[in-house]
Amino acid sequence: MRAAWYDRNGAAHEVLTVGELPDPEPGPGEVRVRLAAAGVNPADVKRRSGAGGRTMTAPRVVPGDDGAGTIDTIGPGVPAYRVGRRVWVYAAGQHSPFGTSAEYVVVPDAQAVELPDAVPFEAGACLGVPALTAHRCLLADGPVDGATVLVTGGAGGVGHYAIQLAKNHGATVIATASTGEKQRASLASGADHVVDYRRTGAAEAILELTGGRGVDRVVDVAFGANLPLTSTVVATNGTIAGYASDAVPEPTLPFYPLMRRGIVVRMVLVYVMPEDALRSGIEDITELLAKDALHHPIAARHRLDEIAAAHEAVETGSGIGKIIIRP
Repeated sequence: MRAAWYDRNGAAHEVLTVGELPDPEPGPGEVRVRLAAAGVNPADVKRRSGAGGRTMTAPRVVPGDDGAGTIDTIGPGVPAYRVGRRVWVYAAGQHSPFGTSAEYVVVPDAQAVELPDAVPFEAGACLGVPALTAHRCLLADGPVDGATVLVTGGAGGVGHYAIQLAKNHGATVIATASTGEKQRASLASGADHVVDYRRTGAAEAILELTGGRGVDRVVDVAFGANLPLTSTVVATNGTIAGYASDAVPEPTLPFYPLMRRGIVVRMVLVYVMPEDALRSGIEDITELLAKDALHHPIAARHRLDEIAAAHEAVETGSGIGKIIIRP
């Protein structure tokens, strides 16, 4: 198969190679997916670059957690009906160094989720880590029907799905975004209000939108950097669910101001989500896909031999939407 890989950490153009590798074969409980599209996530480029002290997990790594395609081969113990099924794949690199930046990927059967016939493969490749992360951040602490949810970074991959999921679950959504383009994207995803987090008085503006009460849930892309804002606007007994903190990786927590309001601080990582949370997220996302209730903006499409450019697009944040690779 054609695949992209790296054998050392470094800059995309320096370490990514495209060539041929042996076709993978599924083992017990596994399926092989012939990929039609793969998505590039920030986690993929961080692993490849070595950001945050990350090191190689194997001598050779094929990057990519997310993708979509058709199951063409199954391993022992997998029902025969799974052959030929359209699926979306999540967290392919969780337990294997061979991810979705290739023509084929092998994953545990449960990580190849049925994709409704009407949903394009490229849309399926957008889901995976971002959609499941958004679901866990939003709903780990109970329903949000009638609640007010703050989504920081509303135009980002997780933020985009968090807005849509929150609206489908009956919440009012306030998003933060900086540029006009990102603010429009947040509104297009369904946000009721958008606030520029850089403006003076951003916290006051959010509190005003809630009548002074504050927000019930926060889905947060930059936990440490956003703490001055989120700790101010979260309501009593609310939750701040953080899934990244790149700018401030070791934040100082205002313990007593949060404790006195009973605030839950939750850290979310899709790779360690409990099984029941994964099942709930998958069922919810599948139902919404079947109803055509989710949209999936794509910023750019790249051929497999353009993977370095795809990684660089994610690193620079150029464009709004998913970066897709077509194997």
